[in-house]
Amino acid sequence: MTRTPPANVPRTWLWRWRRNPVRRHSDVVEAWIVLVSWVLALLGGLLAGAVSAQVTDSALAARRAQLHAVSAVLTDRAAQTPPGGAGGDAGRVWATVQWTSTDGSVHTGLAKIFPGAPAGSRLTVWADRTGRIVSAPATRTEATAQAVLTGALVAPLAGATVWAGGRLMRGRLLRRRLAEWGEEWRQVGPEWRNLSGGKG
Repeated sequence: MTRTPPANVPRTWLWRWRRNPVRRHSDVVEAWIVLVSWVLALLGGLLAGAVSAQVTDSALAARRAQLHAVSAVLTDRAAQTPPGGAGGDAGRVWATVQWTSTDGSVHTGLAKIFPGAPAGSRLTVWADRTGRIVSAPATRTEATAQAVLTGALVAPLAGATVWAGGRLMRGRLLRRRLAEWGEEWRQVGPEWRNLSGGKG
């Protein structure tokens, strides 16, 4: 059987913000800590997520700007079978390729290609400014997805960190309040017991 509270019981919603005889200064401080913590957690999380997404997108864009695609030629026949545990290489194998840069210099390097490709096969590889073969940069679509994912991960983490800081401050305030209550009871308790004993 559930009991419904009496109709004349006042609501305690936002009681720390209302003037009442039992409200302490620490109650007001706690109310402000709660409010500021939630606001900072929300705004700080959104800001941190947006900044992280922007930084990630800028870093990927900078990497794209430093790389260029070149047309290379396979110098030897590629291996027929990939090594064990190829992982995310989609079964590709390492093979030697050669290409000519815009200044006419010839470069040689290793690139991942599909097994069994014959010598002379042409393929596109990515090189940096020193002529070293590197992994392909993220496309604009992939960069946008990575930036959004980074922001989505950083935002709640930053917000939770701010909120946890607010909880820590509230915990310290609660311990201080309990100490104040204990001190007040040590002062009032004896008089209260004397009054109660006198009435008994």
